[in-house]
Amino acid sequence: MLAVSKLNHYYGKAHVLRDLSLDVGTESVGVFGPNGAGKTTLVHAIVGLVRPRTGDITFDGRSLLRMPTYEVIRSGVALVPQERELFPYMSVLANLESGAAYIPAARKGVPEALQASFEMFPILKTRTRQLAGTLSGGEQRMLAIARAMMSSPKLLILDEPSLGLQPSLVTELFHKVRDIGEKSAILMAEQNVRQSLKAVSRGYVIENGAIALQGPSDELLHNDHVRRAYLGL
Repeated sequence: MLAVSKLNHYYGKAHVLRDLSLDVGTESVGVFGPNGAGKTTLVHAIVGLVRPRTGDITFDGRSLLRMPTYEVIRSGVALVPQERELFPYMSVLANLESGAAYIPAARKGVPEALQASFEMFPILKTRTRQLAGTLSGGEQRMLAIARAMMSSPKLLILDEPSLGLQPSLVTELFHKVRDIGEKSAILMAEQNVRQSLKAVSRGYVIENGAIALQGPSDELLHNDHVRRAYLGL
């Protein structure tokens, strides 16, 4: 479905992505690494927010490199950014509806998508008239994910979904991610390796802009380097 091939990107003279290659099929895949490793740059490159110097990114066999971001989204990719990027002065319901508003294929399925959102995140059904900016941090994260799912994406990209959440909410969030992974392909960039490896089927570890390790989640969870560097074991 998604193939990233030999991607190189620079910020000035800083080489932030180094011949990076990965792929995502109809599955859930994690990209792990410390802050500054290149995870968000990779995500931004996929959705067209940055233009890599070399390499290619294809989705369903089509190159994304020259597509504007709105075309990438219309092709079936949905992004939940680190900052959530909600419309704070719009209601929860209006935020959800906006997720399908500019996706022609998703507009006709809004009622069904809303029902699915409320089944996934029941708290949102009780908050439909509330302004998004007045929700708690955890509720805002749920809303951001539900809004992305309103576009019925083939691939959902989550950039640091656990950032800023209290531990109890992080556990709940990753349970939801695992459930979503049964319906949609997922690419998740995360620093929380311990929790997120339980929510995805495969993973890549990025260090200094390059793939350092890759493999099934169970193998990475028991890898000595991962245990020392990311799990504190």
